[in-house]
Amino acid sequence: MKVLSLDLVAQYASIRSEVEVAIERVCAGQRFILGPEVEALEAEIARYCGVNHAVGLSSGSDALLAALTAVGVKPGDEVVTSAYSFISTASVVGRLGAKPVFVDIDSESLTIDVDAAVESLSSRTRAIVPVHLFGRCVELDRLLEVAASRGIAVVEDAAQAIGATDSGGRVAGSLGEIGCLSFYPSKNLGGFGDGGMVILDDVGTAQRLRAFRNHGDVGGSTYATVGGNFRLDALQAAVLRVKLRYLPKWTEARRARADRYRRLIDEAGLEEIVRAPAVAPGHVYNQFVVRVPERDRLRGFLNEKGVETAVYYSTPLHLQPCFRSLGYERGSLPQAEAAAAESLALPIHPELAPEKQAYVVERIQEFYAR
Repeated sequence: MKVLSLDLVAQYASIRSEVEVAIERVCAGQRFILGPEVEALEAEIARYCGVNHAVGLSSGSDALLAALTAVGVKPGDEVVTSAYSFISTASVVGRLGAKPVFVDIDSESLTIDVDAAVESLSSRTRAIVPVHLFGRCVELDRLLEVAASRGIAVVEDAAQAIGATDSGGRVAGSLGEIGCLSFYPSKNLGGFGDGGMVILDDVGTAQRLRAFRNHGDVGGSTYATVGGNFRLDALQAAVLRVKLRYLPKWTEARRARADRYRRLIDEAGLEEIVRAPAVAPGHVYNQFVVRVPERDRLRGFLNEKGVETAVYYSTPLHLQPCFRSLGYERGSLPQAEAAAAESLALPIHPELAPEKQAYVVERIQEFYAR
């Protein structure tokens, strides 16, 4: 049996006619950069996330770059973030000439250790970037309170967590000054290429971000600041508008499959070996990441049996070669390092059939029974 980690072909088949209509609409109007499709998507995402403004950008990484620029991060500043995330969470900090300050993660949620983040703040800290990893929202109340008291911006990396909520029902990306989304094809709301967005409440910051994405143009060919070409394509926006209508349904399907995995793992007697992600009602499961012994050997075995899996992330950020000059050593952030060695993402997507989930768990059981 072949079990795909993600089945975009099946997803497309279910919405193909609507997507084709949307693409034809853009082709007929010949407005390919920004324009009415992007404006409509921005309004729809803002409503979905419960914020006043949304600004479409060329990728999730560019959303982070734009957001940190907007909150005033400059050379010599420090930006506190998780050591266990995708590289762009920290690489954009370096691009701005600032210093990433990595902190450890909570072993249960795999998201930033809020207490450690607070302890790492200094007089040079300009921003904190908590990452809502794998679709789970960080509980940010303490971090928001401390940051506000010290004039530090909170920029949320919600690239993997559109629609996720915290324990109070608040939407990921809507809690700090700015939230950053990604529409990379593998995301819960994925386009037909790269795309991203920032979400926020402050109108002045939204205006600056709109200028920044378009070379700093504030109108009339007047460039108030040095920006860049970070614009969202209209074709991407049109596709995303179709998919957004299905996102609540797809999110519930992901949650149902996460629940089924937990049940299957328990029924197989694997709960002491396969550590499933803790239950969190607002989790949207961009990935279903388990902690397992002999991770790499298990992954190889599953691949032989036709089961696609993924590893996020095999080397934590503080140990990446590009950040060697920061002076972190192996063992300095033990929870992030343990997660990097043990985490395995099992297939999860709305189209995943129950019998395929059962096959995945049966093969895991077979591996550990050898």
